[in-house]
Amino acid sequence: MATVNFTEEQEALILKSWAVMKKDAADLGLKFFLKIFEISPSSTQQFSFLRNSTVPLNKNSKLKSHSMAVFVMTCEAAAQLRKTGKITVRETTLQKLGTVHYNSGVFDAQFEVTRFALFETIKEAVPEMWSEEMKNAWGIAYDQLVLAIKAEMKPSS
Repeated sequence: MATVNFTEEQEALILKSWAVMKKDAADLGLKFFLKIFEISPSSTQQFSFLRNSTVPLNKNSKLKSHSMAVFVMTCEAAAQLRKTGKITVRETTLQKLGTVHYNSGVFDAQFEVTRFALFETIKEAVPEMWSEEMKNAWGIAYDQLVLAIKAEMKPSS
């Protein structure tokens, strides 16, 4: 994977916003996923633990733990991007993410929905910091994570 051109200023914007959001990662992660499902209700069907659940999404403990883990991983990967020049998620995790997204039938439009939901979540979490520059920085980081996941999207061997 090619090294990303990610400036010090972009890194600073990510680090500054993540430092504020980190303490609320559980709530923000859930908000992030609820936004995804609001935009794309059918996306819930891609999660085995949501398919036949009668528990409201905002009260579902499996969704809460999953959404926090995904939000933290996304933000930590973004925070490390400049230092490492690439997405730093363990290779086994990336392979698993690729396989799970492949098997769930995730497609490009869903990555775009997720990107929009991430921006909205961050914008609401740090409204006084949010700017076009911050949006661009998070956009670059998110796109790199998606590229890393897509590179692993194939049937499990």
